[in-house]
Amino acid sequence: MKKIILSFVMIPALCFAQGEDADILLNGTVSALNNQIKDVNYPTEAQDAVNLVFLMNKLSDLQDQIDVLMYLSLSDAGTVMDQDGNIYRYLLYGDQIWTVQNAAVITYRDGTPIPQVTDDAEWANLVTGAWCYYNNDPTKGILYNWYAVAGIHDTDPNTPNKELAPLGWHIPSDQEWLELESFLITNGYNYDGSSSGNNLPKAIASKYGWNTSDTFGVPGNDQYLNNSSGFNAKPTGTRYGFQSGSFSEAGSLAVFWTSTPSFDDYAYFYTLGNESDSTHLYGGNFISQGMSVRFVKD
Repeated sequence: MKKIILSFVMIPALCFAQGEDADILLNGTVSALNNQIKDVNYPTEAQDAVNLVFLMNKLSDLQDQIDVLMYLSLSDAGTVMDQDGNIYRYLLYGDQIWTVQNAAVITYRDGTPIPQVTDDAEWANLVTGAWCYYNNDPTKGILYNWYAVAGIHDTDPNTPNKELAPLGWHIPSDQEWLELESFLITNGYNYDGSSSGNNLPKAIASKYGWNTSDTFGVPGNDQYLNNSSGFNAKPTGTRYGFQSGSFSEAGSLAVFWTSTPSFDDYAYFYTLGNESDSTHLYGGNFISQGMSVRFVKD
């Protein structure tokens, strides 16, 4: 390994070292005033610096732990375990009980594995259930295509579909999403405190992870005011289907599958993000696309 040692009191100009696996040891006063330090990797040792993404992920994890302590003290809250042993918090909203963490299951209810697909072209051409991490990064959230939501695990049309949700739970339909939306609006969860119209994103968005926005009423604006409902929708983005398979919109969009097919190769989905101060139910996404999933109690 090539080791270069630089010793100085101040840096009048940019100093750099070229070469593979070069170590740089800086002694004395080193200033980055008015300059950004770029390309800091994830820490591997206790004294390592961290990058912004790593820091925000840690803050998000801590906020989740705070939410657990706060909401589990309520009589209408609890936890449920899926078939893989993942534990989810849930909360009561009107007559519905929802998990308030995204699904992380990688087997169907009967124990059949759901394939993890990392290749873009393979993902875009799937006609059976699959899951992936956003950007194939295990520190990111899990996304599912709609085939997994519907339990379509093979190409035989005569084979019964399987269940993605744990026993006693199911993937919410489009109407169940609208029922949740109606409950939150009529109970004053709009960011302006009104009980009509739809200004819900901040109330159901997580407190961390959103790209900063100057637009009033969207999740990225004053994030510390988010999540008054406890729903904790994170901006995990999406993975395109149909001839693409690429990832997009992490940090700016939270998008969830419904169990409801729309037409041809499309299904309904529910979304919130920095582009609007309203939540939206749409029926026009390819079922090969990757999105987040929540569960509702039967």
